[in-house]
Amino acid sequence: MDFHLAFSPKPFATSISHQQKLLLVGSCFTENMGAKLKQHKFDVLENPNGILFNPISITRSITSYIHNKQYQAADLFYQNECWNSWEHHSRFSHPDQEQCLQRINHSQQKAHAFLKSADWLLLTLGSAFAYTLATGTSAGLQGEVVANCHKVPTDKFNKKLLTVEEITTALQQMLSEIKVVNPSIKTIFTISPVRHLRDGFVENNRSKATLIQAVHALIENEQDRFYFPAYELVIDDLRDYRFYAEDMVHPNYAATHYVWEKFVDACIDESTKKLMAEINVINAAKSHKPFNPTSQQHKKFLQTNLEKVNQLSSQYPYINFEEERSYFSKIETHL
Repeated sequence: MDFHLAFSPKPFATSISHQQKLLLVGSCFTENMGAKLKQHKFDVLENPNGILFNPISITRSITSYIHNKQYQAADLFYQNECWNSWEHHSRFSHPDQEQCLQRINHSQQKAHAFLKSADWLLLTLGSAFAYTLATGTSAGLQGEVVANCHKVPTDKFNKKLLTVEEITTALQQMLSEIKVVNPSIKTIFTISPVRHLRDGFVENNRSKATLIQAVHALIENEQDRFYFPAYELVIDDLRDYRFYAEDMVHPNYAATHYVWEKFVDACIDESTKKLMAEINVINAAKSHKPFNPTSQQHKKFLQTNLEKVNQLSSQYPYINFEEERSYFSKIETHL
């Protein structure tokens, strides 16, 4: 008797390789996938504005990269003894206004340059609920969708469920603008499997359904737009609370790794998969904790892996192995 219905996403017509660059934007699940890609030596830039959940904030952030928007003091507000931006995660906040602006604008410039040559844009939509500034808040911004509430009291915001039309219109306009600066970029949409239960059980499902409907309307009959079913893999394939963290909201390591394996199978080409396996060997060696760091055996271990790194670096010059080379080169520190 089967107690589990396995689901294997259909492979993409176009695959990802190490020679390509990937810009990842969206929810915290974006950062889980970004960490896996970085671990396997892909050229990745993730969340230049920090974690974003709603599609309007995601589209605004990417549009700002397209135009290399530079933020000014008037774009910030002071709250909880820090300067903050309504369009950025709190990791950019700072007690010093100039430091806050420098963090934001440095990230903007980096994202602008990266986007122009990126091969893939991976968007993870988290929630169709958006928070808008209520009357009496920042001048001129009433009614504007915010990306982060920065622990501002809830009575300063109005909450709304975005419609499919609002989402598709915003995303379509942004994708059209990207093509002006980068005509060859391809887009992968995912829906985050993180459950926004603070909105309510029914409301969370309405939100996810709205996102799914909008995304499928956007990718229909488009050759350079793809959908990867991360949400369905967790909700309908794994389908068990044991695959969630203790908060019962975020997928745990096992779930994230399962989705990653499905992503590799569906989205990455065969030669790249073989190289990833070799990189995994190097990663495992780098994580190895020696029983006796001063032994000749450990010195040989380091030397052997240094040779492997040099060989891979020579064979794949477009991949940066400097961190690994530096680690295995410090043989004298282990003696």
